Amino acid sequence: ILSTFLFTTMMKLAAFAALMGSAAAFAPAQTGKATTALNAFESELGAQPPLGFFDPLGMLDDADQDRFDRLRYVEIKHGRIAQLAFLGQIVTRNGI
Repeated sequence: ILSTFLFTTMMKLAAFAALMGSAAAFAPAQTGKATTALNAFESELGAQPPLGFFDPLGMLDDADQDRFDRLRYVEIKHGRIAQLAFLGQIVTRNGI
């Protein structure tokens, strides 16, 4: 009898937890204005609404324009190298 009582209690708790979890999915989202110290780069190419200037790792928190330009240059260079690597992979797999 104790195991049956324990089983039904656990099932009721599981059902209650599932109900509360599903109710939280319909709660209104928290709205608030996120502040950022990166207003200096808001007008750069690539800053688009709704995110604006997107720097999730915070690499430009204390950066100046020279650091921003260097990181943008390096990102473009690495993108071009990745494109050439992909093209080399396609060429190699097709035996050209």
